Amino acid sequence: MFESVMPQLEPTPPRDRGPVSLAGRIARAFILLLLAVVLVCAGLLALQWRRGGGTVLASTEKFEAPGDAKSVEAGIASLEKDVKKLSATNQKLRQRIKPFQPRGLYLVIDTGANHLYMMKDDEVLRDAIVSTGSGVKLSDPDKPRSWVFDTPRGEFSIHRKVNEPVWTKPDWAFVEAGESLPKGFDERIEEDVLGDYAMDLGDGYLIHGTLFERALGLHVTHGCVRLGSKDLEEIFKTVAIGTKVYII
Repeated sequence: MFESVMPQLEPTPPRDRGPVSLAGRIARAFILLLLAVVLVCAGLLALQWRRGGGTVLASTEKFEAPGDAKSVEAGIASLEKDVKKLSATNQKLRQRIKPFQPRGLYLVIDTGANHLYMMKDDEVLRDAIVSTGSGVKLSDPDKPRSWVFDTPRGEFSIHRKVNEPVWTKPDWAFVEAGESLPKGFDERIEEDVLGDYAMDLGDGYLIHGTLFERALGLHVTHGCVRLGSKDLEEIFKTVAIGTKVYII
């Protein structure tokens, strides 16, 4: 949050973006649908494994097996029927949302799972682990103001692409560190902390690199999206200014 590469003496809280756009909702539905398809496939594989006599791992829950083979077969047949129904429903949903699905190259950032998907139509070109907002609230002990370090959800686009970005530290960075606000602008400049590249999403939110790649996958940022160096370079060189970014 507010990890800006632009001079910013008095950063302002992010404005309310209102309801998520139709394209954003469709992008989210599309990702959820893909997950549902994976679950259905996993169910089919599990059934095939069960019928093939594969070993079933022990469960901590109590399970009472049917008393005869016919009951077992009937149960399996019922499950197979349910899986087929789910598969058919998924296919219908895919057809219904297909006209609304984002086309071309775009990014989907899942803040719950901390993954970034670089998409082209319905194909995943790259699946990268990211870090997103911690959700922590920070209050200024000297002024009636506070910050919440969330990654915003909604539909965005890449406004700028920056090589070797420089961080202009906002007020919250000094409050968080327990330091007094600097008197000179030069004291706010910090180099080599945002990685080799940054993609500006507006309102001070960036997709950028990190010095702490071991923390990727965790909710630890101040609102920005952090990427590992290899993923960052590939995505930076692939996307263009104006590329849509859907954060869910």
